[in-house]
Amino acid sequence: MPTSDWNCYCEKLWDHESLKIRLDLSRMPDIRPLMERMSPLIQKAFTEMVSLEAGGIANPDENRQVGHYWLRAPKLAPSSEQRASILNAIEQVKRFAKAVHRGDMKPPKAERFKHFLLLGIGGSALGPQWLYDALRSADTPIQAHFIDNTDPDGFDRTLDEIGDELNATLVIVTSKSGGTQETRNAMHEVDAAYRSRKLNFGQHAVVITGEGSNLYLHAQSIGMIDTFPIWDWVGGRTSLFSPVGLLPAALLGCDIDQLLAGAAAMDEVTRNQDASQNPAMLLALSWFAATNGRGDRAMVLLPYKDRLGLYGRYIQQLVMESLGKELDLESRVVNQGIAVYGNKGSTDQHALVQQLRDGPDDFFMTFIEVLKDRKGFAFAIEDNVTSGDHLLGFLLGTRQALTENQHMNLTITLPDVSPHSLGMLVAWFERAVSFYASLVGINAYHQPGVEAGKRAAAGYIQLQQQLLQVLSKDPSKSWDIPTLAQELHIQTQTDALFYLLEHLVANERLKHNGASVLTRKYRTWT
Repeated sequence: MPTSDWNCYCEKLWDHESLKIRLDLSRMPDIRPLMERMSPLIQKAFTEMVSLEAGGIANPDENRQVGHYWLRAPKLAPSSEQRASILNAIEQVKRFAKAVHRGDMKPPKAERFKHFLLLGIGGSALGPQWLYDALRSADTPIQAHFIDNTDPDGFDRTLDEIGDELNATLVIVTSKSGGTQETRNAMHEVDAAYRSRKLNFGQHAVVITGEGSNLYLHAQSIGMIDTFPIWDWVGGRTSLFSPVGLLPAALLGCDIDQLLAGAAAMDEVTRNQDASQNPAMLLALSWFAATNGRGDRAMVLLPYKDRLGLYGRYIQQLVMESLGKELDLESRVVNQGIAVYGNKGSTDQHALVQQLRDGPDDFFMTFIEVLKDRKGFAFAIEDNVTSGDHLLGFLLGTRQALTENQHMNLTITLPDVSPHSLGMLVAWFERAVSFYASLVGINAYHQPGVEAGKRAAAGYIQLQQQLLQVLSKDPSKSWDIPTLAQELHIQTQTDALFYLLEHLVANERLKHNGASVLTRKYRTWT
């Protein structure tokens, strides 16, 4: 419970006067005993971070460096080639965005690019989507659209939004390996949409990918406008400060120098090896205390700002993909992770807080306060009270309601929603995730579970191909599921076979006799 003593409160408040950011841990467990008890692990985490930033192999499973911290401070990159590549990429992004804004870089059949359509998934899309939502304004020079799935209806909806202005649309295809299936599917669908309008897809598209990847080679072969780099030492969920995030941000008119400067400023603060003065370590230790170091509680993220409404999705991936691991670095089963959910306040108070206050004690709350309400005049809706005053009142009220029922909560305060502040916020959580992973002894930089799902998905596509081959041998023959399963030697996957068949029927690629599920038979159209 919080204390009313001001000095005690200040002991649990981290405040940086010049950056105008704060971390209030007064309503979290006291981490000072934890800090003392875990001092060797904390120092180990600091040592590992120094090694990581110096270019050590921080992702042992893939024998890779982890270099997203170099993106906002290229001088820290361990090789001159890496430093030059980062700086060149930043300048390339700036030149390209300026050329688009001036109309020097324009499509063949329109005066200028009025839209961009980003094709990506996961970290290749979440960061740019969040930045667009956070920073767009009435004078944003280009409208943004996103395809971040392999949903055919989603493709159609997005392309319908662009409508007749596809000829004035720049497509950004983002895939580090070039083999991401969802992005590859989206590119083929969008390419077909351009061809249907007698437009040359390559003359409207750029790629962000690894040099020499299949996507890089494809871009070269069809004459895409430009290619931008993403390096194997940058993971998708930490790629916001690479061209993955910088190119869309620059096209939107964002001051990417300020975005990078904010991240660099937070990096500098979070290199402090005094844990009590390092906001990322304080955050990581608070997570450890709240979850018992085992993910016993979920993190609910509630920013009180519409412009930060998508931040929860962005942090959800950063935290859950980084920390959700079956094995630790010693290959012991630990099943680590912290579940993250939430959206924005005060909207989601009405959706979440009833259970959060009165239900199970299975979460801790992270509030995000933004000091600056709006640009310009503070309009009073009643005597000396603004809408922003009410927004803060709802934050404080929810905070108090949770505390009354002994629910843990912490509060982060930002000065405003600006490129500099957003850069700080992202860098803060990135390093907190890195520190937490060190404290619990896991690899934050690989994602074997995601790869397992991709492999399984590819197997089901192969199974569908085999299924269609069997059915096509005799189009007049109808098959029930047990017989098909026996023919395909997949008697233990009859449920998957049922899903595949029903999907094909729904899309008029097969048909069935309309009988009950137990006796239904399937065949091809004749």
